[in-house]
Amino acid sequence: MDTFRLTKIFETGITDNPLDEILALAAEIHPNVNRDLIKKTHSYIIRVFIGDNPDFKASNTEYHNLRHTCSVVLAAARILHGLTINKLRFTPATVEQGLISAYFHDTGLLLQSHDSTELGARYTKDHEQRSIRFLYDYLTETGVAPEFAKPCAAIIDCTSLENDVGQIRFQSAEHQMAGWVVGSADIIGQMADRYYLEQLPMLYRERRIGGINSHRSVAELMQETTDFYNKDVVNRLEISFQNVAAVMQQHFKARWDIDRDLYKENISKNIDYLSKILAECQSELHCIRMYLRRTQPPFKLGPETRVTQ
Repeated sequence: MDTFRLTKIFETGITDNPLDEILALAAEIHPNVNRDLIKKTHSYIIRVFIGDNPDFKASNTEYHNLRHTCSVVLAAARILHGLTINKLRFTPATVEQGLISAYFHDTGLLLQSHDSTELGARYTKDHEQRSIRFLYDYLTETGVAPEFAKPCAAIIDCTSLENDVGQIRFQSAEHQMAGWVVGSADIIGQMADRYYLEQLPMLYRERRIGGINSHRSVAELMQETTDFYNKDVVNRLEISFQNVAAVMQQHFKARWDIDRDLYKENISKNIDYLSKILAECQSELHCIRMYLRRTQPPFKLGPETRVTQ
């Protein structure tokens, strides 16, 4: 299979719209999953991010953007699918809660229409709590029973690198697994992205705007990314989340007859290339930028975004 085809499958599936793959996988995970709710949530999230909702301003965070959100949902669906191949069973509600939590996990970085601040990145610290509130509001407006929303808070909490996963209280072991899935998807979805390295300067700006000053420069952030992955990220994926993302290889084998973990491969490529760049450039940002020339394309909006509320 050629590289273009592999990239296409990895990024969206068989079509240009990741929703098609998310819905197909949801049906395979459990035939009774409410696919209409997932489709409605996908449409809602897109409209919110692009500013087509009177309650919110269009997203202006360059790193945690709409593309990132959809990539996390897709990765979560793939992990859930891989787990079911391993004979782990989920109720339809847990699948729905997991995917909806993935859709909302970074909405806390969005500006509401009445916000006086101009940059959503101002909410970087503890944005997960705003995300949970926005999810609750959405589900209430959608008419979903209040008890459905409660497990979603713990699931979203798993996406915060500041949280000790062992201290998060889940309603059930099944919801704990959903939290591990979404937390893992958030990490691998961004680090496996083919534009991940080009996006790191944008992540640096978001963190600085949000008051997180753990790095003095973009170059320093990039220099520490390899250690961050090899120590913190690997530990979180393999220990805190019990290595649930390892089922990706089984997913791609069953779904596409590709006996490979495309996420793990892409992350390794990104980290190896970054190490090569840093060895050549050290901390010289101009030199680093010479090696990073990919431009992230506009996110393709599917026809479902034009469904009225």
